[in-house]
Amino acid sequence: MNRPLKKIALVKSEAASVEQKLYEVRKKIYPRAVTGWFATWRVVVVLLTQLLYYGAPWLTWNGRPAVLFDLAARKFYIFELVLFPQDFIFLAALLVISALSLFLFTAVGGRLFCGYACPQTVYTEIFLWIERRIEGDPLKQMKLDGRPWGPRKLALKAAKHGAWIAVAFWTGLTFVGYFTPIRVLLQELGHFGFGPWETFWVLFYGFATYGNAGWMREQVCKYMCPYARFQGVMFDPDTLVITYDVKRGEPRGARSKSADYREKGLGDCVDCGICVQVCPTGIDIRNGLQYECIGCAACIDACDQVMDKMGYPRGLIRYSTENAMAGKYPDTGILARLFRPRVLVYAGVLTAILVAFGATLYARVPLKVNIMRDRVAMVREAADGSIENVYRIQIINTAEHGHRYILTASGDGDLRLLPLREVVDVAPAATRIVAVRLRGLPREDQEGAQPVTFRVEALDDPRLSVEERANFMIGR
Repeated sequence: MNRPLKKIALVKSEAASVEQKLYEVRKKIYPRAVTGWFATWRVVVVLLTQLLYYGAPWLTWNGRPAVLFDLAARKFYIFELVLFPQDFIFLAALLVISALSLFLFTAVGGRLFCGYACPQTVYTEIFLWIERRIEGDPLKQMKLDGRPWGPRKLALKAAKHGAWIAVAFWTGLTFVGYFTPIRVLLQELGHFGFGPWETFWVLFYGFATYGNAGWMREQVCKYMCPYARFQGVMFDPDTLVITYDVKRGEPRGARSKSADYREKGLGDCVDCGICVQVCPTGIDIRNGLQYECIGCAACIDACDQVMDKMGYPRGLIRYSTENAMAGKYPDTGILARLFRPRVLVYAGVLTAILVAFGATLYARVPLKVNIMRDRVAMVREAADGSIENVYRIQIINTAEHGHRYILTASGDGDLRLLPLREVVDVAPAATRIVAVRLRGLPREDQEGAQPVTFRVEALDDPRLSVEERANFMIGR
């Protein structure tokens, strides 16, 4: 009677052990710092992106922030350019350009954006630098984490997290500074006068920076970022990716520098594990390309240093392509394969959109006109028997200085604008709505809607003119 129960208990125990294996507990990664050509480029990109991000809100232009997205006033300021909601097409074009650029860069060089310019990578690098400056190298960090809590450990951890929180808070404050002038934000901060939305976004963006770059790190790249999942669709056998030369490196094994490893049947890989120790996602590139690889090339710099110390040629881990590693063409043919149909199509479409986008911006007239009919009375008859329509004309001056505009109308028949020449003053980057009346004596053959053209022209600059069509309603 007891044996079946023991078997059931054993099965349940085995099932429980299997379930535990399905949930992997995160092990903290302690990536080693590395120097080299790619590491230098990564530092340069981090500095440039953060100089742009933190510095742009402080720039001024014509007495206002040079870059400001004023959601309350529905105006976007980008240096001389002032955009209104009617300019949504430019935002759509920027999104298309960003997507095509990502497709192009990925087809050519894999996850270049992830390894060098992605905010997750950039802020993780900043937080890692702070961690190393306060707690020391990875070995010291591991020893510190393994020790029981004491005054020294508490002081170091408090200093590290205090520095992280300061960077995260300033990052959140800068983010909100693109929507509310940064100088106004600092004044409000000094008087504890943040509004509810400003408080929410400063804390939310700051917390996201602190959590993602300080705690989650590679987990964001592995499990949260969708780009890691669909990058395989964007790669092809001629895409440049970080590769390990199996033919040259295997079989791997430890050896002394003076030993003749060829006689022992060993490859160039000394199995030092440095490539794994410097990887921010903790993968072993020698196992082949993996979706966790963010393309930072830290393993290339580390391996090249080991090869230099051993007196071996560099490039055991290098940028190459699947076809080149398979021997379908030599490494010298990689550059020629960059100009393949997929890349040329991406580059051609992207160039065309960039040219059209630039030409549209250059030819853009800083004046917009919207014609709205009066909703109270579409058609009414005047005392002299003429037909009168009333319109509300919205004039949007998107220039940085005010203009005086003259409004005229033309169409079939005897149409008169009342007053005949409406002159309207519009302040810089402002909108004004004026009501005008249009009268006409209808002919016998006229009935229904007749086309009419309104023209708005700046008196001080005839190049600033816009024509908009509307309908003149004739009742029967």
